Amino acid sequence: MAAQMELNLRPYQEEVVQAALRRQNSIIWLPTGGGKTRAAVYVTKNHLETTANAKVAVLVNKVHLVDQHYTKEFSPFLGSKYKVTAISGDSDQKDLFGILVKDSDLVICTAQILENALINTEEEKHVELTDFTLLVIDECHHAQKESVYNKIMGRYVEKKVRKEGNLPQILGLTASPGTGGSKTLEKAVEHVLQICANLDSVIVSTKNFTPMLKKVVPTPKKQYDIVVKRDQDPLGDHLKAMMLMIHEFMPPTVSRSLREMGTQEYEADVVELEKEGVRKENRLIAQCALHLRQYNDALLINDTIRMVDALQVLVEFYNSKKTRILDGTDIFLQGLFDENRVELKQLASNALYENPKLARLQRTLLDEFLNKNSRGILFSKTRRGTHCLFDWVNTNPELQRVNIRAGILTGAGTGANHMTQNGQKDTIREFRNGILNLLISTSVAEEGLDIPECNLVVRYGLLTNEIAQEQASGRARAMNSVYSVVAEEGGRELRREHINEYLKGLTAKAIDQVQQMSPRDFRLQISKLQQTAVMIRIQTEKKKEAKKQRYSPGQVQFQCRECFTPVCSGEDFRTIENAHHVNINTEFKKHYRAGGQVCLERSFEDWEPGRVINCKKCGKDWGMEIKFKKVVILPCLKIKSFALTTPEGKTTPKYWKDVEFQVKAFDFTEDMSSHFPGLDLDD
Repeated sequence: MAAQMELNLRPYQEEVVQAALRRQNSIIWLPTGGGKTRAAVYVTKNHLETTANAKVAVLVNKVHLVDQHYTKEFSPFLGSKYKVTAISGDSDQKDLFGILVKDSDLVICTAQILENALINTEEEKHVELTDFTLLVIDECHHAQKESVYNKIMGRYVEKKVRKEGNLPQILGLTASPGTGGSKTLEKAVEHVLQICANLDSVIVSTKNFTPMLKKVVPTPKKQYDIVVKRDQDPLGDHLKAMMLMIHEFMPPTVSRSLREMGTQEYEADVVELEKEGVRKENRLIAQCALHLRQYNDALLINDTIRMVDALQVLVEFYNSKKTRILDGTDIFLQGLFDENRVELKQLASNALYENPKLARLQRTLLDEFLNKNSRGILFSKTRRGTHCLFDWVNTNPELQRVNIRAGILTGAGTGANHMTQNGQKDTIREFRNGILNLLISTSVAEEGLDIPECNLVVRYGLLTNEIAQEQASGRARAMNSVYSVVAEEGGRELRREHINEYLKGLTAKAIDQVQQMSPRDFRLQISKLQQTAVMIRIQTEKKKEAKKQRYSPGQVQFQCRECFTPVCSGEDFRTIENAHHVNINTEFKKHYRAGGQVCLERSFEDWEPGRVINCKKCGKDWGMEIKFKKVVILPCLKIKSFALTTPEGKTTPKYWKDVEFQVKAFDFTEDMSSHFPGLDLDD
C-alpha cells in the first residue's frame, strides 16, 4: 500500500477549519483556488482519527467531481489508512450503496445517490442520515429551494427540530453563497442566514490572513471587450419578417401578446403559447408557437455566433419535420421556410454582415495565445453555442495559426449536444495534460473542476448571477491572467456584469454582518428559520400527496402533444426503480413506431435500453423501449411529449412528478400475469 501523503495547510486554511475541529457545523467560505477541498480533507482526517465508529460522506453536485475528489484529494491523503470509496451515477456499485457505506470509512458520491438511498426501502440500498458522523457538502450554496442538497438537509433539519437521533456533523464548502438575487444589504443578510439555517451551520472565512489568501489566489485583470452593434443585420431582419408572417397566420389577439423577438422574454411567451394551444386543442396556435421558438433560437444564435449557425438551427428543425405534414398549418409553416431557404442561405453567407462579437472574440484569443503557451476557458450559455464556437475556432485560419487546440465541455446526459460522463472525463484529462489548451464550456466548468491554472477566461454572451461570475473568474488563476467579458455596447450582458460586481461586494458585506452577530442572536435567527422551513416542508409534502391523489388513473387520458391523437390512460402506467414510467398495455404498441437502438454509457440493474419510439401519426418523439429483466419490452415515455385530459381540462406537465394521479410501482408477478399472460417466464 502506498505511503500516505503529508497533509499541510496554509495559515488561512488552518484558521477556517477551527470551528469544524471543535465539532461545530460550519460553512467554509474561500474563493475558487483557495483550497477548500484540502481543508475538508484535513477536517475529515481529524474526524476519522478522533471519532468512534466514524463514517464520512462527501457529497458533490456533479458526477465528474466524484472521481476528481477521490483521485486528487481524499484517496492520496487518506486512502492508505482508511477505506475510501467513490460512487457515482455511472458506477454499477451504486445499487449496493447501503452495503458500501457499511464497508467504507469514507464514501464520495453525488448528492442524488445519497438522496435515492435515503428514500429506498430495500435493505442493501437504504441508508439513514444517522449512519454518518460527518457530511461534507461541496458547493453548498446550492442547498436551497428544491435542490437535492436541500432535500437531504431538509430531512436533517426536521430530525434536529424533533430531536431525533444522533445527526452527523456538517461541513459546507463554497466560493460564494450569493445574495439570492437581493440587491439590498438587509435582504442579502436574510439570504445568507437562510443558507446557514438550511445547512445548520455558521459561516467562516479568514480574518487574519487575507493578504496571504490574495497572494495565493491572485485576482485576474478584468477587461470589457466591448463591441459596437452591427449597423445592418439582413439575416435577422429577414427572420423577423418571417416570424411576423406567422404572427399574421394566428388570431390577432394571440400575436399582440408577444414581446420583443430575439429575446428570452419572447421565448417564455411562445412556450406558454404552445401550452395554451395544446390545452385548447388548437393545433394552429400550438404548432405556430413551436416554430416561432425555433426562429427565436435562430435569432439568439445570430446575436452571439455566426449567421450560418443561426440558419442551421432552422435547417435541422425543418429537415426533421419533412414527413410530418398533417394539415394546413404544417403546409403553411413548412412552405414558408422552403420558399425562403435559398435567400436565407445567401444572407447567412455574406461575410459583410457577420457578427462583430466574433471579430472581437478572435482578437481577445489572439492577444492571449499569440507567442504564449496559454490555457483558456471560453464560457458560452448553451450546449449548442459551445458546438458552434468549437466549429468556428477549428475553421478559423487565424486561430489555428496560433495553435489553439479546443475541446468542448458540457453537461452529461443522453439528449442532443449532451456529453457522456466518459467524454467529460476525457476532455478534462486532455486539458489538464495540455493536449487541449482551450475549453469551450457551459457553466459545467464554473464549479469545482480541478483544471490547470488558466491565463484567460472569457465570458461570451452570458446573463448569469454573481455566483457564476465569481466561479468563472476564479478559473483565471495564473499570474497576470485575464478575465474578459465580450459584450455589446450598452447590452444586457454588460449591465448584468456590472450588477454582479455590485452583488459580489454585497455578498461579502452580508457575510460580515452575519459573522458579527452574537452567537445567541445567530442561533435564535437560525432556529426560527429552521422551524418555519420544517412547517413549510410538511405542508408542501401534504399538498404534493393530495395532488397525486386528485384523480384516479383511469380518469386521466393521454394524447400525443403534437397531433392530439388519444393513445392511452393513466392506469396503463407503472414505475420501475421509482424513476422510469412504462406503459404496460399491449395495445399501446399500435400507436408508435420504433426506430434506432438507444445506446447508453452505463448499464442498469434490471433493465437495458431498446429502440427510440415516435408517434405513428406525426413522428413526435415519445421516448424509448426498455427491456425489463431480459423478459419483456416496455415503452418508457417522456411525459412532456403528451397532453393529459382530466375531468377539469387539459394539462401539459413537464415532469412526471407533476401528474395528478398515482402511478403504481411495477409488480413483476402481478403485472406480468395480468398484462402478458402468453409470455413464458421459464424460457
